[in-house]
Amino acid sequence: MRSLIKILVVAVVFVAVSCKKDTAPNYQFMPNMYESVGYETYGEAAFRNGVEAQLPAEGSVARGHIPFDLENSTEGYELAKATLTSPLDSTQVDLAGGKALYDIYCGICHGNKGDGQGNLVKREKILGIPSYDDAGRAITEGSIYHTIYYGKNAMGSYANQLNEEERWQVVAYVLKLKTDLEK
Repeated sequence: MRSLIKILVVAVVFVAVSCKKDTAPNYQFMPNMYESVGYETYGEAAFRNGVEAQLPAEGSVARGHIPFDLENSTEGYELAKATLTSPLDSTQVDLAGGKALYDIYCGICHGNKGDGQGNLVKREKILGIPSYDDAGRAITEGSIYHTIYYGKNAMGSYANQLNEEERWQVVAYVLKLKTDLEK
């Protein structure tokens, strides 16, 4: 019993003395986990050429980005128009989602019906937006997708605003508008 009391007293004294030290900070077992080493931006040469802001490795693809194989040219547009088809089957097409995206990104210029009479056209801010049923254009899935991806004429690219599936949803909705206009 006496030895148990001695052990208990020693343990209490040890804990009281070792944990409370006002003159110096306590010992850290893994200091790099608490206080990271600070590096000055562009402070020291980390690479052989002396430039820290490196370009990505050649051939690398950003996470979440799917490269589009057709080039941004008239030939690429014509190839897309002739050969590119939607990878979505009929069960994956969401016309309500495509309409919501169309209203956000396209309707302001192309109009809610696809007739080229959006708010900006009515206010004469931009001119020359053709209707989707224009026979001279003869739009297809591929041409619509290529135009959304790269833009065409005064229309800019929407590749950064819409991911691949969203672009195909908008394509499906534009084709629906085209068939509605042709009736």
